[in-house]
Amino acid sequence: MSLYRFISEETAAQFPRTRLQEGDFVISVRGTMGKVGIVPKELDGANITANLIRISPDRNKIYPCWLQQVFINERFQEQLNNASSSTTIKTIKALELSSLKLALPTLIEQKRIAEILLTIDSAIEKTSQLIEKKKELKKGLMQELLSRGIGHKKFRKTEVGEIPEGWEIAKIKDVGKIITGGTPPTKNMKYYNGEYLWATPADLGMNKYIRSTKRMLSKEGMEVSRIIPKDAILIVCIGSTIGKIGLAVQDMAANQQINSVICNNQLDSQFVYYWLLKSSNSLVSMAGRQAVPIVNKTDFSLLTIAKPPQIEQQRIGFILTSVDAEIEQEVSEKYKFEQLKKGLMQALLTGRVRVKI
Repeated sequence: MSLYRFISEETAAQFPRTRLQEGDFVISVRGTMGKVGIVPKELDGANITANLIRISPDRNKIYPCWLQQVFINERFQEQLNNASSSTTIKTIKALELSSLKLALPTLIEQKRIAEILLTIDSAIEKTSQLIEKKKELKKGLMQELLSRGIGHKKFRKTEVGEIPEGWEIAKIKDVGKIITGGTPPTKNMKYYNGEYLWATPADLGMNKYIRSTKRMLSKEGMEVSRIIPKDAILIVCIGSTIGKIGLAVQDMAANQQINSVICNNQLDSQFVYYWLLKSSNSLVSMAGRQAVPIVNKTDFSLLTIAKPPQIEQQRIGFILTSVDAEIEQEVSEKYKFEQLKKGLMQALLTGRVRVKI
């Protein structure tokens, strides 16, 4: 099925100014403003809707790759936003767009600036691809290790699927203690502006470990919310993000949408974390289709998990944790490249730093 919609040649002929040529720029100017694309060869002659504006640069004055970097730069995006109408749906017209001013280097300097920024873009793209490959590796390892284990030859069918003989089945309530978080009264500031992390669903799922939150609790607030120790597993059980999960990197607290599991000495918290991560779709199914999805504490406590021998749990947890560490390292590298590019754009596209020709 085509991603494009089609009109007749007669209709297209009525709108010659909206017909695209290869190398033109298209900018979204209504609603989500500032998205930019360069027209590829296969869309030469296509038309655009009223939510887009076509820009056809003078190739004798403008190097297209430089102009693309200008358009996606924060400074231009801010100009675009300030020039737009203040209606409910943000909009900018062609006349307003054409009035925006750009610092215009020589064509040779434009090319050099573009080369520098595109080199950083290439590094970001390669790092992104590496991250995706490692995520696929992790996905495959989770599927293999959490169903086949390490070195097993004989398997049996269970309610959680086929698992190695010798593995047991357990309920979450048998894994350890379950704590449901809480929210201290927001009107009493003695509970807030402290030094303790307080997780909400927005803090889970981005990284394995929960290292920062937007709001911190005082000791009193933490006690009201209920203290969660380091290495406890936090998982969202209420709302649209059921199944998002994380591990406590230190003693902390969580709000009432989150259940925390404190594993007993028979279970490795890393193993249980990965099992619950794999089982997040089961939680979503348990929540049903009510207006506010919820997995109550009783139902959550009855969720079934596999229970390998403890030494095997630890080995599985170690393998998957090692892959996560590699992914996190690549994510950190990508962030550094993104910050480098952001700084270079501010310097090079404003003329604050000139390039050598």
